[in-house]
Amino acid sequence: MDVGLIGRAAAMFAMTNVDDLVLLAVFFGQAAGRRGELEVVAGQFLGFAAILTASVAGALGAGLLPESAVRWLGVLPVLLGIRAAWQAWRRDDIEPASASGVLAVAAVCFANGGDNIGVYVPAFAATGPAGLVGYGVVFLVGVAAWCVLGRYLATRPGVARGLARWGHVVLPVMLIVLGVLILVGAF
Repeated sequence: MDVGLIGRAAAMFAMTNVDDLVLLAVFFGQAAGRRGELEVVAGQFLGFAAILTASVAGALGAGLLPESAVRWLGVLPVLLGIRAAWQAWRRDDIEPASASGVLAVAAVCFANGGDNIGVYVPAFAATGPAGLVGYGVVFLVGVAAWCVLGRYLATRPGVARGLARWGHVVLPVMLIVLGVLILVGAF
């Protein structure tokens, strides 16, 4: 594998996934115990695998997601944000609202990946099979690093206090704003 490709892939991953890092910190902040953390990690990998699949399919000319349909992925985080807001409104002071769970995290990751798909398809189309494998490996290592970093951020005392106090408000707002931005084509 070419060192230049590794560098390009790492830079591309970091630039297209900064927003995921913030969402991961919020998800980890709301995760209840080890099982909840594993659900966040599994959901992130599942959602990113769907992004890679759509990107490879698009690069191979399958047209799995037409460009005009990508923005409609914004409906997913809006719905999840509304659900999290509803849970926060109905919750007891003891029970935090959450939009976590494997499928919820995967849906947010995939919906947030419209910009990723738009960037990855041309890059994947311009590389051969070995390049596709290289991008895939680097991106999956990036997802693992993002999960570790997101958990780290969520466990810092200042960040953890902020997430404990405001996470039930921040998560729904972030999801709804993210969804609206995707719907209007800002990503």
